[in-house]
Amino acid sequence: MDEEEVIRDILAGNVNRFAEIVKQYQDNVANLCFKMGGSSVDIPEMSQQVFVELYSALPRFKFQSKLSTFIYRITVNVVCKELKRHKRWMPSSEEDGPEVVSDERNAEQSIVHQEKVAQLHKALGKLHNEQRTALVLYTFNDFSYNDIAEVMQCSVAKVESLIFRARKNLKKIMVGE
Repeated sequence: MDEEEVIRDILAGNVNRFAEIVKQYQDNVANLCFKMGGSSVDIPEMSQQVFVELYSALPRFKFQSKLSTFIYRITVNVVCKELKRHKRWMPSSEEDGPEVVSDERNAEQSIVHQEKVAQLHKALGKLHNEQRTALVLYTFNDFSYNDIAEVMQCSVAKVESLIFRARKNLKKIMVGE
């Protein structure tokens, strides 16, 4: 899909082409919403809100960054607004996502793994929004520092600092529990 062509068609009035963007990015948006918000956000509702805001923001898209970066910036903003509005972050439980158990992992190892994942989600919830956002984008979404800086609209140095502090704080939280 030629994103520039699709966006220009949408802006020219062919709104049906917006479905192409939704189809390409809906799983990534839902995944980022889940990783940032845990179980405290309604993933389908948040995803829908992201695409509503994206549609409204398309006229402001200047093609100076990738469309994915623009979409992730909107996603981060939507989830952060929702978390601030409710002043909460709920760690996800094992029922929130499918647990894939390999043939080599026995039941005890699976339980230990699930407990560690639950601990990690709980600890992530205790981080400041900016730290959690930077760490999630870097660790779970494989974003570069430059991409994170673009999404968060800050400097690369700030991203480095946020990730460093997030890791340090996460370690303190995990050791303290």
